[in-house]
Amino acid sequence: MDLFAGPGGLDVAAEDLGLTVNGIEWDDNAYATRLAAGLEGPQGDVRKFSPEDFPDATVLAGGPPCQTFTVAGTGAGRKALDLVKYFVHQMAAGKDVEPELALLDDERTGLVLQPLRWALLAEKAGKAYDVIVLEQVPSVLPVWIEIGKVLDRLGYSVDWGVLRTEQFGVPQTRRRAILIARRNGKAMLPTPTHQPYRKGRRPDPNDPILDPWVDMRRTLDRKEPFVVVSNYGTGGDPKERGRRNWDEPSATVTGKISRNRVMTPDESKELPRFTHAEAGLLQTFPRDYPWSGKDIAQQIGNAIPPLLAKRVLEAALGLTKPSVSEAEPGMFDFAVAR
Repeated sequence: MDLFAGPGGLDVAAEDLGLTVNGIEWDDNAYATRLAAGLEGPQGDVRKFSPEDFPDATVLAGGPPCQTFTVAGTGAGRKALDLVKYFVHQMAAGKDVEPELALLDDERTGLVLQPLRWALLAEKAGKAYDVIVLEQVPSVLPVWIEIGKVLDRLGYSVDWGVLRTEQFGVPQTRRRAILIARRNGKAMLPTPTHQPYRKGRRPDPNDPILDPWVDMRRTLDRKEPFVVVSNYGTGGDPKERGRRNWDEPSATVTGKISRNRVMTPDESKELPRFTHAEAGLLQTFPRDYPWSGKDIAQQIGNAIPPLLAKRVLEAALGLTKPSVSEAEPGMFDFAVAR
């Protein structure tokens, strides 16, 4: 059961693992992409649904909207963080916090508590989920920790932390706060398979444990060297523009990726900017993913990278996997070129 399913980042990963998925998504455009991709689930508000609507689900996943918690967003979620953490324990005590959530500056802030509502309702009905997986931007980790405390009291083994996408084979640097809870077995976050990206440092080809991070050159079909010049995180200061060469991972893919300039290495000539398909590849969506509707760049930027989602689900379900260096060609149907 995938709450806030978006265009299908986690669902693509789950189906690749052989799982049957139902996902709820309210946005018209993301839902159009889901339909085009053949993904199951209704369109609507997760607050209008409950576990009894999906009685066969044994795994609950949720990646609530992040706009109020991101640095680039409104900041309403970060300002209300202590209040949201308080609501976690009020909900666990059986209190109805919906009237208070309605008074928050941005209603999207309260959506971060919906996975807990679902988990508590399932527990009350005697059909607790076997596995719970939550993901969000790093600033939400304190909320996951409080939810983890509640799940621990309900009999779950819980683990949480912030994962770096490039350490799991994603050709992009992005950080996500992850919580894994298991009813049976010990919960553990996935073990990194790739080296972390450090600006100005090359990966170590002789590392006996971790593979080198995956760069844009290996992922995209472009033959000419390039550098990506981004305004992301600069505060409008041209001197602070981020730059990534084609032999490095991409910076975080956001809904503004089409604004990034793609230049020759000496920045004397502008090259075609990233297409939607290329942005999807940097997120590790399949090459032919049927993006549909409007605001496609935003859909892509909002999604969890399927390859990261796959690693998290494998860990949450207690599945073993080979490292990327040991995998057979074609084993993972994602963007990494071989």
